[in-house]
Amino acid sequence: MKEEHQHNHDHHHEEHMNHDAKKEQTVKQHHQENHKKDHQGGHSGHHEMMIVDFRKRLIVTSILTIPILLLSPMIQMWFNFTLDISFGIYILFLLSTIVFLYGGYPFLKGALDEIKAKNIGMMTLIAMAISVAYIFSSLTVFGLEGNDFFWELATLILIMLLGHIIEMRSIINASSALSALIKLMPHEAHLIDGNDVRDIHLSELKSNDLVLIKPGEKIPADGIIKKGEGHVNESMLTGESKPLRKKVGQELIAGSINGDSSFELQVKHIGDDTYLSKIIKLVDDAQHAKSKSQNLAEKTAKVLTYVALTVGFVTFAVWSLITGDYTFALARMATVMVIACPHALGLATPLVVAHSTALSAQNGLLIKKRTPFEQSGKITTVVFDKTGTLTYGNFGVNFVKVIDDTYTKDDAILYAASVEQNSEHPIARGIVEEAEKLKKKLYKVDDFKAIKGKGVEGIVNKKRIEIVSGKEIENRELQLPKDLPSHEISTNVFMIIDDKLTAVIGLSDQIRETSFEAIKALKSMGIETWMITGDNEKTAKEVAQTLELDGYFSEVLPHEKQEKIKELQEKGYYVAMTGDGVNDAPALAEANVGIAIGSGTDVAAETADIVLVNSNPMDVVKLIHLGKATHRKMIENLIWATGYNVVAIPLAAGVLASINIIISPAIGAVFMSLSTVIVAINAKLLKIK
Repeated sequence: MKEEHQHNHDHHHEEHMNHDAKKEQTVKQHHQENHKKDHQGGHSGHHEMMIVDFRKRLIVTSILTIPILLLSPMIQMWFNFTLDISFGIYILFLLSTIVFLYGGYPFLKGALDEIKAKNIGMMTLIAMAISVAYIFSSLTVFGLEGNDFFWELATLILIMLLGHIIEMRSIINASSALSALIKLMPHEAHLIDGNDVRDIHLSELKSNDLVLIKPGEKIPADGIIKKGEGHVNESMLTGESKPLRKKVGQELIAGSINGDSSFELQVKHIGDDTYLSKIIKLVDDAQHAKSKSQNLAEKTAKVLTYVALTVGFVTFAVWSLITGDYTFALARMATVMVIACPHALGLATPLVVAHSTALSAQNGLLIKKRTPFEQSGKITTVVFDKTGTLTYGNFGVNFVKVIDDTYTKDDAILYAASVEQNSEHPIARGIVEEAEKLKKKLYKVDDFKAIKGKGVEGIVNKKRIEIVSGKEIENRELQLPKDLPSHEISTNVFMIIDDKLTAVIGLSDQIRETSFEAIKALKSMGIETWMITGDNEKTAKEVAQTLELDGYFSEVLPHEKQEKIKELQEKGYYVAMTGDGVNDAPALAEANVGIAIGSGTDVAAETADIVLVNSNPMDVVKLIHLGKATHRKMIENLIWATGYNVVAIPLAAGVLASINIIISPAIGAVFMSLSTVIVAINAKLLKIK
C-alpha cells in the first residue's frame, strides 16, 4: 500500500510540475499583455483631480449665490425686504450668467459628451434643467412676461456640484482598499552585492537578486528564503490574522511585513508579476467589471432620463395650457428635470461593487468575475475536490500504537522522526512534522540507509532503528498485535528496535479542521455538500462519512470531473465547484460558480471566477454570505433610487398643486443629493458576517 501511495504521489508530483510550467508561461503572457496598463489607482487620481476642480467651481458659485439671492425679486418678496440698486436686474443677469457658464460647465460638457456618445444619461438631464432655467430667466430680463428664477438656477448648480463632490468622495473611499494595497509596497530594497549591502529603488530589482530584509520591514518582492527564520504578517494580503512562521526554502509575498528577525531572500517575482500586483489588478478589474445588477442599473437610468424628458415637456405643455403662466410651467418642467437626475441610481451599484470587492480582497477572497459572485446566493450544491481542499494534501499521523511498554508514544515518534529526518518521502515528512509538535530536539543518526522496497534504518542512541512496511513484517514473520486501530485510509509503517517490533504508526492525508466547520455551516444554510476525488472508493467513503457529506464521486480522472459537474447541473442543482485549480480547471469553468482554493501566486492564470487566497474551506461560506449581502445591497439601492423618483417626479410635475403641494427645483436638488448620500451610506454598511 505504501509503494502504491508513493507511485501515486510521484505521478501527481510530475503532473503538478508540468502544469506549473504551463501555468508560469500563461502568467507571463498575461502580464506582458497587461504590463502597459497602469493599474495603480489611476481612477482614484482622476477623481481626486475632478474634486479639486469641482471644489473651485463650488466656492465661486457659493460666493456669487449670495448677491443673486439678495437681488432676486421673489426672495425679496418672500422675506419681505427690498434692495433697490440701479441696474439690479442686469447685475443679477450677469452674476447668474457666470454661475451658469462657470459653475454649470461640468454638466454642460458632460451632456455634450453623452450626446456625442449616443449615451444620454444624468449629465444631459442636469444640463437641460439648468439651461431651461437660465434661458427662461434671461428672456424675462429682456422683456418676456413672468418672474425669473436665477436664484433657483444658482442654488441648483450649487447643490449639484456639492452632490458630485460627495459622490466622488464616496467612490474614492470605496477604492481606498486598493490604494491601501498599493501602499503596501516598499520603495526600496537592500540588495546583497557580494559582501556589500546597498539600497536600490524597487524598479532596479531583478529576478534572482539576493536582498536583505530587516526586522519590521515590508517584503519588497516575492521570493524564496535563503537564510533566516521568523514570523511574517501576511494579514493584509490573505486575511490570515496570525503572523506565520517562515523558514529557509519557504516563499515570502511582496507587501507582507517582517516580524523581529532578518531574512535573506532570493527574488522570484518583481513588479507586475508579484502576487500583490496581481491582486491589485484583479481588484481593479473586478471593480470595473460589469455585472447583471450594474447593467440593470444603467438600463434603469436610461429609461428614467427619457421618462424625465417626456414628463418634463408634457408638464410644461399641460401647465401652459391650464394656467397660461409660462413661468410656473417652466418652473415645473425644470423641477421635473432636476428631480429625475438619476444620481442615486448611477451610484447604486458601483459603490456596492467597489466596497464589496475591496472587502473581499482584505478577507482573502479575490473576485475575478462579478456576476457569478453576485449569484452565489443561488448556490444549492458545493462540490469540493478532496486532496488539498478538504484535506491538507500531505500525510499526517493518525495513531501511534506502542507494542513494547519500555517506550512511550512520544519516544516512538522521536525515534522514528530521527531516522526519517533525512528522507524526502511524504510519509517521512508526516512523521517529522508530528515530532516537531513535541518541541524536542531530534536525535543524531548514524549509518543511515534507505533500502528500496523495505524502508529506512539507522543507529540512534546505540539502538538499531528500522522503519519498514507491512510487507517487510510479513517477510520476517513478525507477530502483529490484534488490536490495531482500524483506519481504512491509513498507511501503516512499523518501527523495529534491535529486531523487536516496537510500534505501529498510522498516517493518512489529514482532513482539515476547517472542513468540518465549513460542511456544518453550509448544511445549516440548506446547501448540499459533495466531494469529488481521484482516490479509491474506500478512502473516499471514509472521508465522506467522517465529514457527513451528502454524496461523493470517487476514482474520477481529472478530465472526468467536468462531466460530474454537468451531471449535477442536469439534475437542477446550481453548482459551485471548489478545487485547487491545478487539474480542476475544466470543472471550475463548467460550474455555475468556480472557486479556486489556495492558488497562491499563480492567482491570475486560473479559470476560476473567485480565488480563495487561503486554503480554508470556511472561506467558501464567507464568500456565499458576502455574495448574498452584496446582491441584497444592490437591490436595496436600486429600489431606493428608483422608488424615490417614482414619488418625486409626479410631485415635481405638480400633480398635487391643487392642495398646494409643490416641490421647487432647489428643494428637488436637495432631495436628489440626499438620496445619493443615503445610497452611499447603505453601500458602506455592507459587511462580512
